[in-house]
Amino acid sequence: MPALPSSLISPVPHALAPALAVPEAAGGLLAVLADPPDPRAQRGVRYGLAVVVTAAVCAVVAGSTGPAIAEWIADVPAATAVALGM
Repeated sequence: MPALPSSLISPVPHALAPALAVPEAAGGLLAVLADPPDPRAQRGVRYGLAVVVTAAVCAVVAGSTGPAIAEWIADVPAATAVALGM
């Protein structure tokens, strides 16, 4: 839906909007989350806690809520999964 003429938000075509690559967006978050200890038992852990939390944060930022977070993570393109460490 385009912005209304009275809106303070100026419409920016998607082609002109700055693109933010996943490594730029999630790389800092991975670095910040790398230090906290992982309270999970080692049995069954496939991904580090930082990777799990970063993927969940990216899903929420993309607009997912509840069970849709897991669906978003399952449908992540290969390049994004590699950038997130999955």
